[in-house]
Amino acid sequence: MAFELPDLPYAHDALASKGMSQETMEYHHDIHHNAYVVNGNKLIAGTEWEGKSLEDIITGTYDASAVAQNGIFNNASQHWNHTQFWEMMGAGNNDMPSELEAALKESFGTVDAFRDQFSAAGAGQFGSGWCWLVKDADGGLKVTKTENGVNPLCFGQTALLGCDVWEHSYYIDFRNKRPAYLANFLDNLVNWENVASRLG
Repeated sequence: MAFELPDLPYAHDALASKGMSQETMEYHHDIHHNAYVVNGNKLIAGTEWEGKSLEDIITGTYDASAVAQNGIFNNASQHWNHTQFWEMMGAGNNDMPSELEAALKESFGTVDAFRDQFSAAGAGQFGSGWCWLVKDADGGLKVTKTENGVNPLCFGQTALLGCDVWEHSYYIDFRNKRPAYLANFLDNLVNWENVASRLG
C-alpha cells in the first residue's frame, strides 16, 4: 500500500501567531513533505520494501557506513520525520506536563539545561538535519543531532522531540537566524503533551 501525505493536525495558519507562518506550512508540508511521499513511493515500487512499514524501511535501508544514504532511505525517513514534526507542535497553550519536567530534570539537571543542549545541537548541526530529544534503550533521555534525514530509529532510540533544521523549515520566517528559530520552537511551538506521551 502506498504511503500518503498526512493532513496537518491543525490549520495551515494555526501556528502563525507563534512564529511559523501559513506560507512556511504550505511550502513545508504541501510541497516538501509531499515530495518525500511521492518520490518514496516511486522508489520502493517493485522492490522488497513495497508493502513494508515505514519504520521497517528506515531501519532496513539505513547504512551506518555510508557517507550519503540511499534514495529509499532518504525519502522514507524524511516522511517519518515530518509526520512526527507536525504532531510535536501545537496551537494550544503548550504547558509542560509534570512527568516530562521531572524526566528532563532527572536526565539534564534542569529544564533550562535541556533547552540549552537542544538549541546548541540544532544550531551546531552543519548543513541540513535534525536535533532530537530521545529516550535511549536504558530509559535515559539525551539530546542528539543527525544529518539530513537520519533519525533516532536508526540507533534504536525513541524520538520524543525533533526539530527540523533544514533551511526550508525556517527561512521564510527567520531567514538565516537558526538559533532564533530554535528558541521560538521551544518557547512557542512545541506540544509538550505530545512529547510527554512518547515517554512510554
